[in-house]
Amino acid sequence: MCMPRQAEIGDERAKMPNTLPRRTLLSAGLATAATPLAAPALAEAAPELTWRLGSGFPKSLDTLFGASESFTRIVSEATDGRFKIQPAAAGEIMPNDGLLDAVGSGKVEIAHASSTLGIAQDPVFALASVTPFGLNARGQSAWWLQGGASDLFTEIFARHGLVAVPGGNTGAQMGGWFRKEIKTTADLQGLKFRITGLGGQVLAKLGVSPQGMAGPDLYGALEAKTLDAAEWISPHDDEKLGLQKVAPVYHFPGFWEGGVMMLFWFNAEKWKALPKNYRAILQAAAAQVGAEVQAKYDAHNPQALRRLVAGGAQLRPFPQDVMEAALKAANDLYGELSAKSADFKRVYEAMKTFRNEEYLWFQVAEYTYDNFMIRARARG
Repeated sequence: MCMPRQAEIGDERAKMPNTLPRRTLLSAGLATAATPLAAPALAEAAPELTWRLGSGFPKSLDTLFGASESFTRIVSEATDGRFKIQPAAAGEIMPNDGLLDAVGSGKVEIAHASSTLGIAQDPVFALASVTPFGLNARGQSAWWLQGGASDLFTEIFARHGLVAVPGGNTGAQMGGWFRKEIKTTADLQGLKFRITGLGGQVLAKLGVSPQGMAGPDLYGALEAKTLDAAEWISPHDDEKLGLQKVAPVYHFPGFWEGGVMMLFWFNAEKWKALPKNYRAILQAAAAQVGAEVQAKYDAHNPQALRRLVAGGAQLRPFPQDVMEAALKAANDLYGELSAKSADFKRVYEAMKTFRNEEYLWFQVAEYTYDNFMIRARARG
């Protein structure tokens, strides 16, 4: 067989349809077309944003206001500075009683505060953070993350234009500073006590006159005897106020605040408009900050309590009859609120059921272990 010459092969190729080069050009064209899509895709996934965060706490509360500072730093670092959030202390943007409304309406993008700021709108808000004789810190976290509370509150808060994400817990708080020791329930009659929220409503049923007052004003009011008692937070924060000098009896526990969960509040529409990766970053930052808040209180409260006692604070537990009377008053209040609000009844019943199950578990392992270790410590 005669083999064609190289020139003839070339001539034949020239006559053939140009299929291979077309495919090659098509592939090259797709590769070229893909290149300019990268920049818009990146911009969509990581837009440059500047938001404001209104804290419900003054700068003097370094742990709670510090949570907002840590949150904004984490978000900025995780987005290479593309998502900037500017934190503001309580009252710098607007009074606390309007903070959640401002977030819901979009005037402010984020807040960090207890849900008790919303009880004037709807008492069911209180259940998201703390209620007298409610869940402790671990129970509150478990209820939110695994017990169904998130689903309950997502529906309720959406009506107010809000999305809430857990963002720290103070743990059980102290019962406050009293000029005179409370020995019986009768000692509560006419007591002018700085206390707010549902705790104030419970104690009002026992004859207390609840007073609303900011932390910096407490010392002067107790010294002038226009207040008989004041609750604040816990030893780490209380120490800064120096109240042991004017109201030396330091009662415990703060049964109205057995574990106060703080929440990061987002405007619902702006939350939904965020890229998924930004929402994930916000949730991760809130979780990290939440762990830090509880850890800081647990680490710093013991030393602060020692210093307070050395400085004249007289530690006293609330008498059993006061605790029992307050529990009954709380249950009466919850019955009244449940009769007025189907939402409150539904959420309160869910919380109560979860609380009972938690204490079933805690009494078996946690309480038994803690009780043993506390007694062992007392024995030296």
